[in-house]
Amino acid sequence: MHPYRTHTCGELTIKDADTQARLSGWIHRKRDHGNLMFIDLRDHYGLTQCVIDISSPLFEMAESARPESVLTVTGNIARRSDDTINANLPTGQVELMIKELIVENPAEVLPMQVAGEAEYSDEMRLSHRFLDLRRDSVHANIVLRSNVISSIRRRMTDQGFLEMQTPILTASSPEGARDYLVPSRIHPGKFYALPQAPQQFKQLLMVSGFDKYFQIAPCFRDEDARADRSPGEFYQLDFEMAYVTQDDVFAAIEPVLHGVFEEFADGRKVSGLPFQQIPYAESMLHYGNDKPDLRNPLIIADVTEAFRGSGFGLFAKNVEKGAVVRAIPAPGAADRPRSFFDKLNDWARDEGAGGLGYIVFADGGTKGPIGKNLEADRTQAIKQALNAVNPDIGDGDAVFFVCGQPADAARFSGLARTRVCDELGLLEKGVFKFCWIVDYPMYEMEEDTGKIEFSHNPFSMPQGGMEVLESKDPLDILAYQYDIVCNGIELSSGAIRNHRPDIMLKAFEIAGYGADVVEEQFGGMLKAFRFGAPPHGGSAPGIDRIVMMLADEPNIREVIAFPMNQQAEDLLMGAPAVVEDSRLKELFLKLNLPKPVKKDGPDNN
Repeated sequence: MHPYRTHTCGELTIKDADTQARLSGWIHRKRDHGNLMFIDLRDHYGLTQCVIDISSPLFEMAESARPESVLTVTGNIARRSDDTINANLPTGQVELMIKELIVENPAEVLPMQVAGEAEYSDEMRLSHRFLDLRRDSVHANIVLRSNVISSIRRRMTDQGFLEMQTPILTASSPEGARDYLVPSRIHPGKFYALPQAPQQFKQLLMVSGFDKYFQIAPCFRDEDARADRSPGEFYQLDFEMAYVTQDDVFAAIEPVLHGVFEEFADGRKVSGLPFQQIPYAESMLHYGNDKPDLRNPLIIADVTEAFRGSGFGLFAKNVEKGAVVRAIPAPGAADRPRSFFDKLNDWARDEGAGGLGYIVFADGGTKGPIGKNLEADRTQAIKQALNAVNPDIGDGDAVFFVCGQPADAARFSGLARTRVCDELGLLEKGVFKFCWIVDYPMYEMEEDTGKIEFSHNPFSMPQGGMEVLESKDPLDILAYQYDIVCNGIELSSGAIRNHRPDIMLKAFEIAGYGADVVEEQFGGMLKAFRFGAPPHGGSAPGIDRIVMMLADEPNIREVIAFPMNQQAEDLLMGAPAVVEDSRLKELFLKLNLPKPVKKDGPDNN
């Protein structure tokens, strides 16, 4: 017999009754029933109930073993009586009668319990992550993560993608976030950078003659944490393809994402193929952002012209100054009490807006502060604009309005759309709704300086190539850039790449970068492009976010085995840590630490 186990703790069933087995695992729970002690033994695979009689010489050993001690037990498998069967466990029809017991490793008093549903602070959980990972929900999330990655790998290789690895120690690159730098011992004063993404390397692979590349790529960015972004490091499904259009990229990745989400949906629906494509400008207008949650059925409409020169003076004056007016429908809200509208108005003020104006369609007319000052033909125009994108807005419904400069109006109308949906309980449940956001602007203007900047990805191909760069207003140029969004969460950005050195230099010139700067920062890629680069493109959906959504977890930390805290600290391993002076010396480094802040207090002189 194997020294540790003949079966796992999730394997024994009624067919194993009246046989002998050996199990090893952790004590999950103990229950002392006087003459009998029940021990729930747990391993990675499940849980088995084990029983020991008080007459056994091993009883005292079992009694003294604390929860989470590691045991090896041997004994006969017995059928449970009908009244003790646990239908919630795969092993619930049997129990192991302990004849031999070895305490492989006794546990000390636990700082946090593994069994049960008690909640603990982030500091406690991350400092004792090895215990936290034993808990059912967290353990299941990590198993899900592994299965999702395996499924992705299989689907990518089935499409002919080659899994390849790109360097971890590389050169610093200005890609939007701060690099993590690694000092070089043998090149004093020089630093490697951990890659923010394999962007340049995957493009170089296409130049090198490979056709379809992918990897589950680690990426490193020195940026702050948030619920859907882990500080320090994250993983993405990085892929690139040669000789492709934007539609080719979509056709390759959509079946992968759709298939993975269907495989692990657990009864939830997944939007069908092909995924909906929404131009960026349309997304900003109708959803108020470029990450639309399509589970929300409300669609924003532009009603600026209905207020131009209207009797509602506040909006009319602002429209003359360049403001726009957005309308957010509220189906069925006409019957809501006044407190419903007042609550939303108060919310808007808390968000920094002047309020949230509204009209109510009822009895063939309109009510509300705006409706009283708006001509009938204008309210009819509002209704028509809404019905062009929403079905059957009319009597019994209400409409909320946002007025402001275009960027501010888009942002706040998006927030209002979400708030109204939540207040009315309209969000569709149990579904994953995907869409592509396409036709991003190539450039944008920095408000404070008026400087033209790249809006999304500087390595993207402008729609129209060199001709549009030389002839169009930069703010009117669109790029072959795209994001894939699911339920309001951006999973990935991507693009058809700019593979022409002349077009790249011109694109950077418009954004204020001279050829010398581009050559210095991206010389390796430019050099490769000058020796024959194929058209190519790709994307990089985030693995952590995919698993977070499938696990239905609100925080990305719950699907990462060893996450950092909000301050980018590893509380378990003690990173980042101070290093010895001798290590700094061999790296030719000296510390220039900030001076400690002097605390106010009494003068002790």
